[in-house]
Amino acid sequence: MIWHCQAFNELTTHTLYAILKLRSDVFVVEQNCVFPDLDDVDTLPDTRHIYALKDNQIVAYARLLAKDVSYSGYTSIGRVVVAQESRKDKIGHVLMTNAIKATLKLWPDSPIKIGAQSHLERFYQSHGFITVSDPYMEDGIEHYLMTRMTDVNS
Repeated sequence: MIWHCQAFNELTTHTLYAILKLRSDVFVVEQNCVFPDLDDVDTLPDTRHIYALKDNQIVAYARLLAKDVSYSGYTSIGRVVVAQESRKDKIGHVLMTNAIKATLKLWPDSPIKIGAQSHLERFYQSHGFITVSDPYMEDGIEHYLMTRMTDVNS
């Protein structure tokens, strides 16, 4: 598996298409969420796209956002997704480990805040995130806000 972390203008059109297709396949089709995935945040100069290639296919992806883009005072990791056929390989943990490391390298002094689907709360807790909200509904799925300080198992 080969990992990449790139700005929008570094992505090839084929890579961008594969990322958007994976996000659509999981979030829109599999999870039946109708939401504005193309939200102009992908193209921001500081946004980074971290993804894994296996057999020339994108199998895992996350979007890394600079401080104050999603949450005031926090960086963020979002659009976290693993291709359905690759979930058995447990690469979600590798994806999050790499996403956290890259986020802390890019913005070392900023804590991270995420909006996590509630069924993944323990998964994110295992990566140093702490639940900081009551459950809330987003796109028909229950979520929690979770934060991670910069010095937790960095």
